[in-house]
Amino acid sequence: MNNNTEIVKLIDTTLCTACRGCQVACKQWNELPGLPTKQTGSYQNPPDLQWNTWTLIRFQEYEDKDGKFQWLFRKDGCMHCTDASCVKVCPSGSLYYTPNKTVGIDRSKCIGCKECVAACPFNVPKYDKATDKVYKCNLCYSRIQENLPPACVKSCLTGALSIGPKDEMLKKAYAKVEKLGGDANVYGDKFVGGTHVIYILQFKPEVYDELPVSPKVPQSIFVWKDLFKPLSLVAAGGVVGGALLHYILHGPKRPDPADNITPNDKK
Repeated sequence: MNNNTEIVKLIDTTLCTACRGCQVACKQWNELPGLPTKQTGSYQNPPDLQWNTWTLIRFQEYEDKDGKFQWLFRKDGCMHCTDASCVKVCPSGSLYYTPNKTVGIDRSKCIGCKECVAACPFNVPKYDKATDKVYKCNLCYSRIQENLPPACVKSCLTGALSIGPKDEMLKKAYAKVEKLGGDANVYGDKFVGGTHVIYILQFKPEVYDELPVSPKVPQSIFVWKDLFKPLSLVAAGGVVGGALLHYILHGPKRPDPADNITPNDKK
């Protein structure tokens, strides 16, 4: 797998045991701090994705139509959309597409506008007030560049997580769904231009907590992309360009003579 291969991370929920090894590995590799959380009556911790938690195992109690109880475990995180609304609305270039077609993030460019938070159909990016930055999974792009799997994939003991070329992963996913039968389905390749994180689900998407059945990019995003974003960039460029031109022609701004008048001068 070279650095320009379009890749997909495959999550087989039927193999997940909720060991949370991926959740811990993500924190360790990305040096994310642990923060106090509150007990909500669930084994799931923390309750949701956070600026310091990019990978979360969701715990869900489920009773099927026959009255049979079972646990459903789902690894949640950035879906790395092909047509990513977060990239579309980002005015600073902090969010971008990598050569592998995943969505990277350069926090040094993030201006804390939170446009991506509002735009994401999966409710993934999280804002941290203390740093005035937005955070999310970047699929361990630094590891991918070295031909290494993401930390979460590396840590998975059951094979629930795998990564590889898009065509291979989709073929693997559909083969497993056919084997499972029933309501099993592949989730992630049919909307928002397709995603680079694909699920094998044992049940229909509506069964799973916090998983959009039919995620869509808000129409307002297209208005922003096609009209307001270009205008804002032009306006920003005009301000910077005007300031630079003024400096070249007149030098640094100096105080006006009136600013140097003292109270005694006015008498």
